[in-house]
Amino acid sequence: MRIIAITNQKGGCGKTTTAINLAASLAANNKKVLLIDLDPQAHATLGLNIKSDLSIYNVLSKLAGRKVKLEEIIQNIDARFDIAPSSIILSTLEQELAGEIGRESRLWEVLEKIKGNYDYILIDCPPSLGILTINAIRSTDEIIIPVEASRFSLEGLAQIADIIELVKDRLKHAVDYKILVINFDSRLRHSFKILEKVKSAFRNKMFDTIVHVNVKLKEAQNEGKHILNYDKYCRGAKDYFSLSREIITNETTAPSVMSAVKQKMKEIIKEELPKIKEVTFTLVAPLAQTVYVTGDFNGWKLDDSSRMQQHNGAWQKKMRLKDGLHHYRFIIDGKWTEDPANARKEANPYGEMDSLLEVASEK
Repeated sequence: MRIIAITNQKGGCGKTTTAINLAASLAANNKKVLLIDLDPQAHATLGLNIKSDLSIYNVLSKLAGRKVKLEEIIQNIDARFDIAPSSIILSTLEQELAGEIGRESRLWEVLEKIKGNYDYILIDCPPSLGILTINAIRSTDEIIIPVEASRFSLEGLAQIADIIELVKDRLKHAVDYKILVINFDSRLRHSFKILEKVKSAFRNKMFDTIVHVNVKLKEAQNEGKHILNYDKYCRGAKDYFSLSREIITNETTAPSVMSAVKQKMKEIIKEELPKIKEVTFTLVAPLAQTVYVTGDFNGWKLDDSSRMQQHNGAWQKKMRLKDGLHHYRFIIDGKWTEDPANARKEANPYGEMDSLLEVASEK
């Protein structure tokens, strides 16, 4: 399953148009797709004529009057195309999560439970860098940044890229991004000049596909439809279908390339294996029901590979770690905490403490 966040801190950049029509195009390629509307303005929800008393707020909030699972709010748009709707009350979630431990991972924890249900999950982010957007970035390894071929979009693009890198660094979570040029007007010489500037600065971070100006895209949204249901022969439909094919193509690798990749991996393993040491994490918590250990060595993930086992009141987990300094924390019955038996700690960006572990393999 691939999870892709679609984000741009600049409003009116075609972010929601891209989310809706890319999702529909992926579904048209026989991929099962879920579109999550994470924008409190709910433009994706409105743009598909979805009405619901429940929204993604009821899934992510602990204060919602009616707490539900993600599956309970999902609505079907077409064959293989579902949406998790949003609502204006989602705007209160940032304040609710302000003092929560692990607040940046709330969406990731929800999506972990539906792994395997979809081929693609697309997240339409709000036009800001708040806790909702950070949740989306934490949930994915891929980001699409839609930008128009205009001076103002170009000036903000480098800033967006820097912010993504900053969030990636602070969350210790690897994220890649690609730029999608949209609303490209081939009748204007100015559009080509801006396009060349974008290519010059971000050549290796751009999609080959360009979405051209097409009034049908706006008409479809006004009608509450995606472009393939409104006019599948128009330029906008062809552009988004091409984008979906480009994304799908990245799923596969030619056999000759794969062979070279495998050989390279063998060389890396041979070189790195001596630098890896088995470490045992231990926590005394006899009353705990479930305990995990997670850190920068496993992408701060909570899954079976990080679950600790209890032995006579003490929880233990063996892991193989590379040489170097590692940050880690324990999660005891859902509560994140540092290691009480380790005096070596360091403040993290969220006002709490990470425990530190220095690993040095035997020579």
